[in-house]
Amino acid sequence: MAGTQPDEASIRYEGWRIVAVCFAVATFSWALGFYGQSVYLAELQRLHGWPASLISTATTFFYLGSALLVAFVGDAIRVVGPRTCLLGGLAATALGTALLGRIDAPWQLYGIYVLLAIGWAGTSLGAITSTLGLWFDKRRGMAISLALNGASFGGIAGVPLLVLAIGHLGFAGATLAVALASLLLIAPLVALLVGRPPAHPASGAGVGAVQALSSGAVRRHALRDRNFLIVTIAFALVLFSQVGFIVHVIAYLDPLIGRERAAAAVSLLTMMAVVGRVLMSAVIDRIDQRLASALSFASQAAALTLLLMTRDPVLMLVACALFGFSVGNLITLPALIIQREFAPTSFGVLVSLNTAINQVTYAFGPGVVGLLRDASGSYTLPFAACIALELIAAGLILVRK
Repeated sequence: MAGTQPDEASIRYEGWRIVAVCFAVATFSWALGFYGQSVYLAELQRLHGWPASLISTATTFFYLGSALLVAFVGDAIRVVGPRTCLLGGLAATALGTALLGRIDAPWQLYGIYVLLAIGWAGTSLGAITSTLGLWFDKRRGMAISLALNGASFGGIAGVPLLVLAIGHLGFAGATLAVALASLLLIAPLVALLVGRPPAHPASGAGVGAVQALSSGAVRRHALRDRNFLIVTIAFALVLFSQVGFIVHVIAYLDPLIGRERAAAAVSLLTMMAVVGRVLMSAVIDRIDQRLASALSFASQAAALTLLLMTRDPVLMLVACALFGFSVGNLITLPALIIQREFAPTSFGVLVSLNTAINQVTYAFGPGVVGLLRDASGSYTLPFAACIALELIAAGLILVRK
């Protein structure tokens, strides 16, 4: 019975087991669906000679397609349960990744990205935060922060391992190997450990829980709410810049410091994302989360400025580390601000809506950065635009009722 369950503060509470599973899912999802995009772009350019704008526009298509699904992932979890949603996302991501190494025409890339979009919607931010919202109320901030460290770990381990596998197996062999390995390791964890969530009367959590308003009414109200729009727009601008930079970072650094050092820079970036999120998780439920967001935005702008101004390999690594320190928190903070400022019963719907809007926006990041790079002949113009958007968002997030 729910009443006999240990408290959320107890290490014996079953929700912490779900946090561990979500950590593993996030590792898989971000390694292949997010950080892997920079590797895919560089490899597809090398293998086929396709322009950066073509490949990054396909990445935009991927994010747009998954955004349409993410908006409803909270509803899907309530209907079919978190286990089915996560397993479906894992299967779609694994299949899409395996097929990605076997394409030889641009139109096939778009077809594969439909599969990856389904997988990303079922395993990424919206699915993980909505799943954890079914188990956690008072410790939700810490639970989400800890689980999403898997996203950073996916970059730390995933990108170097993928580059290493490509070196030994080729692109086709590497994508098949990592897809199979990830699916065989993680799907059993989800199948065995993710069961039926407990009911949280205060938060209205639990599959089949009754909401005060329908999902559609919650969405309509949110799109007229000033605070929700400010939070969503500010993070959309920053994530547009963040995703655009991360997808192109290897292509930018490769000719300057080499492929292996570029992959190491991505690993350092994501390691710092873990450090930043772990440090923030200890205080995230007690601090001004909007101010923390503004400082994070400004730090990324400073990092991009340093990266543009230097050609010293050490300073480039420093810039990537500074940029990475806030990467993890920027995918955690929107959900925590929503939890603090809006009704608990609307959490799943609002997080899914926020994630979908942000994703529609940052879906254009890789494509726009690629187009500006091809048009200007360098990454100076697109990265300068990213800096400007980061600073605008830093001011906007501090505006509140």
